[in-house]
Formats: sequence, C-alpha cells, structure tokens
Amino acid sequence: MKIVIQRVSEASVSIDGNIKGAIGKGYLLLIGISNEDTREIADKLLTKIAKLRIFEDENGKTNLSISDVGGEVLAVSQFTLYADCKKGNRPSFIGAGAPDMAKELYHYMLDKCKELFGQVECGEFGADMKVSLINDGPFTIVLDSREVL
Repeated sequence: MKIVIQRVSEASVSIDGNIKGAIGKGYLLLIGISNEDTREIADKLLTKIAKLRIFEDENGKTNLSISDVGGEVLAVSQFTLYADCKKGNRPSFIGAGAPDMAKELYHYMLDKCKELFGQVECGEFGADMKVSLINDGPFTIVLDSREVL
C-alpha cells in the first residue's frame, strides 16, 4: 500500500464539476492499493498516520498530531501511485490492486479513518476526480507499506 499524505490548509475533490468532499486544515490522503494489501496493513498505516506529529506547535516545531489540531481528512483512491515507468513512455499499472478487491479495501479504510479521525470526506473509487488543495508547508510524506512496516 502506498499513501501520500499532504498536510493541507484546505482540500476538495469534485466529480463532474460537483464537490464530493471538502476539508479545512488536515490531511489529504492519496491511497494506492496493491493486490498484496490487507486490512491489517491498512490498520497499521492508518494508525501511523494518526500518530504522525507534523503540525506545528506554539514554537513552530512539528510536534502535534492531526487530533491535537482538530484536523480533518480527505481520502482519495489513486491507483496511479502504482505506475511502473521502467519500460517505454506509457506507464503500466499492473502493480495496482484488482478493482473489486481494492474498492472493498478502500471502503474499509474510509470506515477506519472515521474511527481514527472523526471528520472524514472522500472521493469516489474509480471516478474521474479533480482534486484541489493548498499544501501547507508544503509538507508531503509518502508511506509505502513495504518500507515502513
């Protein structure tokens, strides 16, 4: 599993010109799922994200978690995180999870996010989405389950 975490001042996702989800201060999570991913992997990564201390405290140090600042989460599925560009100029997405499995795991993750973070907005699995954000910092972290678990 690959998750791109962007600390944002605000973010939104729209489908066909209609806003599907929008948040203020918090995290935009771009979630890529592979065929090897499980609920256990999802749980571990989301717990790590909940505990990350990347918001500034009163001294300007990144020392606060998302819950410390009352942040929100916008979660968007993004199979293109598994793009393989080794051969040629057209990416292969063979490393991305099969749609049915990935969709089920993505929805599981949304439920888990609601338990961990409270305020959670989301995109729509498989839809053509437009994502807007103001990256705060900018601050972006990439978690790959093969590297952090």
